[in-house]
Amino acid sequence: MMSESEEHGSLLEKINEKIHEYKGSSSSSSSSSDSDDDKKHHHKSKSKKKRLFGRTNPLHHVLGGGKAADLVLWRNKQTSGSILAGVTVIWLLFEGIGYHLLTFFCHSLIVFLTVCFVWSNAASFINRSPPKFPDVILSEVQCLKIAHLLRKEINEAFLTLRHVASGKDLKTYLLTIAGLWFVSIIGSCFSFLTLSYTIFLMAYTLPMLYEKYEDEVDVVGEKALVEIKKQYAVLDHKLLSKIPMLSEKKHH
Repeated sequence: MMSESEEHGSLLEKINEKIHEYKGSSSSSSSSSDSDDDKKHHHKSKSKKKRLFGRTNPLHHVLGGGKAADLVLWRNKQTSGSILAGVTVIWLLFEGIGYHLLTFFCHSLIVFLTVCFVWSNAASFINRSPPKFPDVILSEVQCLKIAHLLRKEINEAFLTLRHVASGKDLKTYLLTIAGLWFVSIIGSCFSFLTLSYTIFLMAYTLPMLYEKYEDEVDVVGEKALVEIKKQYAVLDHKLLSKIPMLSEKKHH
């Protein structure tokens, strides 16, 4: 009798254990499904956020999605940092030390050719292979593509200048004059090399910082755009609408 009661008790314990295990697995699966639903909801809410300038695609896709976008967004920090350090050293050579471009180019070629010449002649004495130089040949197709792109950009620039100078669009003329005036003020404060380096530094670091603080920047940017539109509406009501050329265009 004792053995039968013991077996009966052990059987009940096993049944209880199975019931507890089933409840635990069901609760964990439900919690995991809830967490997955929360993640999906969070992802959808994040994707539905209004981006600056109405952007719908990720920043990496907007920048082209290639190696250039990887460099600008600092996907490989070592490579991007090396390029930034190299450009900074070159800027310091020209701006800080007073190095000239032609002198720098000639000295760089002298060092490069000397190292390659010594290496090629000393390779047989130190039992090393001589340097292998790649064949750099520009094909006719590549040259035609570059020429076609340059031709297209130059023609568009001439068309824009012609449109501004024609006197048909006062708003575009005023914006162009204001932009050129602003660039002239900036150019008088910095040298061309420093200005070029500053533009490169901004273009090389701002996309990475924007991607890092995207949500915060979009909120501030939207507020700034709304304020700019309000100020432009006030300017248009008080000044631009009173100019005969612009008021005639609005009526048409």
